[in-house]
Amino acid sequence: MQSRSPIWRSASNAFRSVTQPRPRSGIQDATAPFRRRLSSHAKPRPQVIFSGIQPTGIPHLGNYLGALQRWVQLQNDASPETTLIYSLVDLHAITVRQDPRQLRQWKKESLAMLLAIGLDPNRSIIFHQSDVPAHAELMWILSCQASTGYLGRMTQWKDKTANERENSEKLKLGLFSYPVLQAADVLLHQTTHVPVGHDQAQHLEFARELASGFNHVYREDIFTYPETMISPAKRVMSLTDPSVKMSKSHSNPKSRILLTDDKQTIEQKIKQAMTDSLGPVTYDPQSRAGVSNLLDIVLHCDAGQTYQTVDDIVSIGNRLSLKAFKEWVAERIEQTVRPICERYADIVGEQKQLDRIAEEGAERARASARPTLHRVKETVGLL
Repeated sequence: MQSRSPIWRSASNAFRSVTQPRPRSGIQDATAPFRRRLSSHAKPRPQVIFSGIQPTGIPHLGNYLGALQRWVQLQNDASPETTLIYSLVDLHAITVRQDPRQLRQWKKESLAMLLAIGLDPNRSIIFHQSDVPAHAELMWILSCQASTGYLGRMTQWKDKTANERENSEKLKLGLFSYPVLQAADVLLHQTTHVPVGHDQAQHLEFARELASGFNHVYREDIFTYPETMISPAKRVMSLTDPSVKMSKSHSNPKSRILLTDDKQTIEQKIKQAMTDSLGPVTYDPQSRAGVSNLLDIVLHCDAGQTYQTVDDIVSIGNRLSLKAFKEWVAERIEQTVRPICERYADIVGEQKQLDRIAEEGAERARASARPTLHRVKETVGLL
């Protein structure tokens, strides 16, 4: 997962700033005067942008258009004073049982892909979450203050556990408490801004509640309140069922386009994408979800270089048959994916270089985390 500042510059165009409500219930009333006192004396802090993605295989086009493309844009547009931190959150990945060999391979592939899309390890801190123990350590400290009632009301937790509630043996503690780890990820680095999708905004609200509660209990300005940055890219939907998001977990591989798919594979998947036979191309997500999804994909692949609105793309689609329109969409997607795929192929085999980048990123992340964790441990009496 806001007011714009001069530091933000043109990166403010990459995300729509959203001011989230302050933590509710008694915490809000108790901490409001304290927050006002802090804000009136505190010096402005340089911006810190943090985001993470699970290393669970090659990202698909929805991952790229919904998040990763924006990470690169933020990196390229942010002021030199802004710190950018991007994590491969492998501790989150093991909330679901993983094959150890597969997870190790996925971590390697995911790091190579972050480099292939354009993230620069000299500009951004890129690291594996498990290489920085402070994330798990802060998570435990915050867990001792997190409300189980609040966790139980979180929408995503309800969705993830809905199928397992009748068999409590299958429910694991990590699946319940992962929002606390997400909060620790953000708060540990004194993050000021978190780019997220709409479905993650509630997690940032929870992180702010934990920060507010901790600061209030100890009467210290320990944690920064992170602000939510909502991506302008709409959710990219499944090619085979445009009523649901594109996902790596979907049983049909034709439902998604991977960032390593070649031209022939992309053409075949788009050819078989669910659309309709209602005539000329129009944009109507409700009644023409499949066609509208393809229009959205082209718009976000273009990223404003040629087409400013979806109507610009509709005007082209109107001149084509549905078959020709799909061929044109496949071409636009392939132009986006091909350079990423080519760079990935060059990078993924360089194991020593990947190991070096991962270790250097982890060292920088450990340095970023160290002051906050030390202060937290002093505050609670562990030091």
